[in-house]
Amino acid sequence: MAAGRQVDLLEPINLAEHLGKVELYLGQVCQIAGISKMQLDYWTNKAQIPTKGRKQRIYDIDALETVMLIKQAKDKGLNLGAAIDAARTFRERSSASFPAEALGS
Repeated sequence: MAAGRQVDLLEPINLAEHLGKVELYLGQVCQIAGISKMQLDYWTNKAQIPTKGRKQRIYDIDALETVMLIKQAKDKGLNLGAAIDAARTFRERSSASFPAEALGS
């Protein structure tokens, strides 16, 4: 089969449908969020961000979003406690606005 015909068999991939499967290590989350490992460890404990893994923390996409929302709030001048509260409230409002069924989860 010619390459042109093979390409015609392919369809676009919706990566958003697969993000729930992504797992990131601590260093990767730090790199994406632009924070140090010490900050991430502290925020994870303080905000009670769920992680997997025993020897090394593994973060899912929801945890990454929480970290990035906390970082955004801190960058806007909120202290850590207020940033955590703002991130939680934001996530609660977004999940109410966009139920999981609507997102294909």
